[in-house]
Amino acid sequence: MSKIDLAIEGVPGRQPAAAAVQQNTRLWLCLLLLLADMAALAAGFALGMQTASIPVWSTGLWQPLCGGIVVYGFVAFHSQAYNPRCLTHGTASCRSVAMAFAGTLLIFLLVLFSLKATGNLSRLGIAAGLVCSGTLLIAQRVLITRTVRRNFGNDLFAQLLIIDEGFIPENVNGMVILDAPTIGLKADLDDPYMLHRLGMVLRDFDRVVISCPAERKADWAQMLKGANILGEIVVPELAPMAPLAVQNCRGVTTLVVARGPLNLANRAKKRLLDIALTVPVLIALMPLMIAIAVAIKLDSPGPVFFRQERIGRGNRLFHILKFRSMKVEQCDAAGAASTRRDDDRITRVGRFIRRTSIDELPQLINVLLGEMSLVGPRPHALGSTAEQQLFWQVDRQYWHRHALKPGITGLAQVRGFRGATETRRDILNRVEADLEYLHGWSLMRDIAILIGTANVLIHRNAY
Repeated sequence: MSKIDLAIEGVPGRQPAAAAVQQNTRLWLCLLLLLADMAALAAGFALGMQTASIPVWSTGLWQPLCGGIVVYGFVAFHSQAYNPRCLTHGTASCRSVAMAFAGTLLIFLLVLFSLKATGNLSRLGIAAGLVCSGTLLIAQRVLITRTVRRNFGNDLFAQLLIIDEGFIPENVNGMVILDAPTIGLKADLDDPYMLHRLGMVLRDFDRVVISCPAERKADWAQMLKGANILGEIVVPELAPMAPLAVQNCRGVTTLVVARGPLNLANRAKKRLLDIALTVPVLIALMPLMIAIAVAIKLDSPGPVFFRQERIGRGNRLFHILKFRSMKVEQCDAAGAASTRRDDDRITRVGRFIRRTSIDELPQLINVLLGEMSLVGPRPHALGSTAEQQLFWQVDRQYWHRHALKPGITGLAQVRGFRGATETRRDILNRVEADLEYLHGWSLMRDIAILIGTANVLIHRNAY
């Protein structure tokens, strides 16, 4: 049994049926929002054409209007109009749909003016259609949110309450309760396997609330910040937590200490970029990768690939893939010893592929599997140290960087922070750059980092 298996042994999984039902319910309700929006737009413009005495089934009008409805769908998705939060929060739902409607209208008018087609359309029909459509959009959103709140209440999202020698709130209906000591779960920031254990517990939940003694609150807060989940701690004190917000859980004051850094639309865009670039690059580089694999086998006995445990998104462990660049008997599985110049552990082929970063190419497979992204914080070996201290002992914010998927390259690498970590400043530079990337993510920044990576493929610190 591997260390990862041991880390989750005895951890009770959430009822798969309950998790599936909640996820499917949210999916169907979000689909209902989409269909209701489309119906409101179509009905609104039909009423507008009736007002202007225009035949409802006039093909000359419905073709551009159908195009406008499709554009609205894309704009609304980007505006978070189909975020599950819109199912229960009327204000957020109406605000997002209003922004999407305004954006679509702007695009629609720009296209009409560009094509000089404004003279072919009834201004009265368009104006009436816009008013009716906007009114119907807001009305159906208010109706749906009230209906969802009345019928589902707090049962639409999977909620977990972890009790670590703390008190249990009186109202815990719909929440799954776990006793941390019973399942061997504790706030241990020096144990990557414990963070993996917590990540496996949280993976099926949308919200987690921790109840624990005051002396453990700060450690639980640090563990949750990289867990990619809405995390809260039952706590009256505010200062040590650096909270994002104050909320209420069943009548008990809680602090929001963590949120996933990217919303659904941004995660989808980032994943699409990964797939769109990784697949053709893998195909194009396949001859080179085969040649490197053959050279490794001829140069020294042992496997072609080197697999090592690294920390991924949500502090969950995964196995990173690299081309093997060291002699098998001297491979450092834990990564405790940083590579040095003229390191006698490195093979002849290994020295070349490390210097040119070719040894990182198999991580494209990790990207396809969804374990990594092309751009993100670099995942480090569990035993990596700086001045005889583990990375997370140098700076506790180290764990925060795992709220995003790890990347093949990142902002730290583009800035030249790579290679051996001989001093504390070496890892602090990486952490600062990774947190800057995490808090300021954009798709264009990912593209800029990918372009900038070409300048650091061959680097003086790559050996």
